[in-house]
Amino acid sequence: MDKSFMPKAFTSHELWHSSILETVKLKDTTSGSYINLTRLLYSYDNAFDSVLLCLRMNCKFLKICLVLSRLMLVLSRLMLIKWSLLTLLTQSRSYMDDGMTEIPSRWKGICEPGQEFNASMCNNKLIGVQYFSKGVKAVYPNTTISMNSGRDTQGHGTHTSSTVGGNYVESASFFGYAAGTARGVALRARLAIYKVIWDEGRFASDVLAGMDQVVADGVDVISIFLGFDNVPLYEDPVAIASFGTMEKGILVSASAGNVVITGWSTYPVSARVNEFPLIYNESISGCNSTSIYNFNNGIIICENVNFPFQFDTMAKSSATAAIYISDDPIIFKMKTVISYAKSGANPVASISFQQTIVRSTPAPVVATYTLQGPSPSYPGILKPDIMAPGSEFTMISGTSMACPHSSGIVALLKGAHPEWSPAAIRSAMITSAINIDNTNSPIKDSGLNYSIATPLAMGAGLVNPNFALNPGLVYDATPQDYINLLCAMKFTRKQILTITRSSTYTCQNASSDLNYPSFIALYTNETGATLSQRFIRTVTNVGDGPANYSINMTVPSNTNISVYPSRLSFGCKYEKLSYTLTVQYSGNKTGEVVFGSLTWVYVIGLHAVTSPIVVAPMIHTW
Repeated sequence: MDKSFMPKAFTSHELWHSSILETVKLKDTTSGSYINLTRLLYSYDNAFDSVLLCLRMNCKFLKICLVLSRLMLVLSRLMLIKWSLLTLLTQSRSYMDDGMTEIPSRWKGICEPGQEFNASMCNNKLIGVQYFSKGVKAVYPNTTISMNSGRDTQGHGTHTSSTVGGNYVESASFFGYAAGTARGVALRARLAIYKVIWDEGRFASDVLAGMDQVVADGVDVISIFLGFDNVPLYEDPVAIASFGTMEKGILVSASAGNVVITGWSTYPVSARVNEFPLIYNESISGCNSTSIYNFNNGIIICENVNFPFQFDTMAKSSATAAIYISDDPIIFKMKTVISYAKSGANPVASISFQQTIVRSTPAPVVATYTLQGPSPSYPGILKPDIMAPGSEFTMISGTSMACPHSSGIVALLKGAHPEWSPAAIRSAMITSAINIDNTNSPIKDSGLNYSIATPLAMGAGLVNPNFALNPGLVYDATPQDYINLLCAMKFTRKQILTITRSSTYTCQNASSDLNYPSFIALYTNETGATLSQRFIRTVTNVGDGPANYSINMTVPSNTNISVYPSRLSFGCKYEKLSYTLTVQYSGNKTGEVVFGSLTWVYVIGLHAVTSPIVVAPMIHTW
């Protein structure tokens, strides 16, 4: 389905795909008859070169969906792996267009009407809404879509999109909690929403269609809250689409993993639970049987439950309250409460409602089950890049909430520096991040007993939009630089073409040393007495004129680091200079992770351009 093979007689990719299907017949091995393939679901044309079709077999009417392209998704993956993008949209004051100018003429998107949603709901803030459900309908042809429109059903899309760029909303709160004025990060950004996940199912075909349309419509920043785990890059639709968007100057801001909520309630009315007996009994701790009715006037501890299905049982009991403790990271993890309840001495507990706690210390902290690096796709590039606030609101918390904060900052930076590439914007955010919390101590990792967080958990640290606006130096990268990395990963030409969609790129300069604003050196059990790895980096001066930079380093333990040259002198804006960094590690090779940083400091103190340095075990393959 490569565009370069499309005959000139066709004016669009979709017409070409349809023409091919009209000429193809499939033989039914049972009846011997031939079946016409006439059902074209999606024709991907922007972020991908491929076609999704469905065909009905006579044998038991088996419905099969296929992607015919260089993407070559295995059938079972397409059908069974479910993943999510944005969902939308309970109407919210965040989408009011007060203060917004007219929509630019370059915008090509639409406001698609549907169930409980009409085109008049769009305005100069919410400029586009589209939804993609052909995939889920093909898999479940007899299912009625519960909300067949761009409207949200669970609040996730409304929450994330308004975090990116919602307008001012005064007197906002969640049933009295966290009262104040709400606003998105990029206040004057316009929002276009593409709904691709459904209560009835989530499928790659619909996600692909949404991402493809995003590019066609002319967006500037894509905020995507999903991952496609345990597949190589050439089978990862998000990775492939991200390469295509990067070529067009569009930055993709994506979530790295998810997080945890600990010990809070959003009970929306005034109530008093003061010093009631705290009850833990293993025979009823499932909180899912009528035996719980025998326990009255106390706070019952329920553990390891799928709590939404236990509420009815608890509601019919005479218990005063319940505390749910679960292995599910969305539910409370308070094992110490069980220890206290089992300690004897008449344990009691109190619960306070309608209280909002702010300015807690320490903050920020890495959430409990934030996905840790190295990256399974390619461990030689340090991931995650950065951490951002993960709000706690409407019982929703996670990297889906952190990602829109980063995406909003990307939008602000792109507005201030439209000439910057996606790589330059990413670099500015990474090299200006903060790794100190509000107690002036290193950021901690709550998932590792509040030990110091490593870059494998937090990347460079907490994003700092004001510093990112004027970073001094950036680490830029071209599409060919990414190709050089793919070549070094020993991908076949066909696999590389799956990602690049073009044969104009070459593998003449294969290199695993991408010009990235971070460093990670990996060892294995077979690594000799000393690990030695060299990195070459090129930085671009984005300051206003000549500038001189010198080195400040925090060297990881058991490591020697050398940098040449040790000073960089730029004569003008946009000048590029290169340096070499060599890491020599002689510590133990049994799982130790050590880290430090390299900072290029502007001699008159205007800029500090910091890159994390990590030495870690090679625990993933690709």
